[in-house]
Amino acid sequence: MSSHVDGNALAGPFSEVFRTDMTTAVCCCGGCGDTTTLATEMVYGTDALAHGSIVRCRSCDDVLITLVETPDRLVVRFPGIATLSVDRDTPPA
Repeated sequence: MSSHVDGNALAGPFSEVFRTDMTTAVCCCGGCGDTTTLATEMVYGTDALAHGSIVRCRSCDDVLITLVETPDRLVVRFPGIATLSVDRDTPPA
């Protein structure tokens, strides 16, 4: 598998969809139950040639989120997240 970056790489794409900084969101992996901020998860496919990203659990490597970017659309799936919570006091991105 190729090298990864941390979840902070999601700040740009997620700012197009969510009104808050999603890197501070707390997610719970549906596979192993690990709970942490999205910023600490492993993100693959962020190089210049990628047309999307895969976010994997830092503990069990399950796929948490997939993002597919096209010129006119961003498609986001959350197949491996049991819960995702956002602090209401977090300022908009």
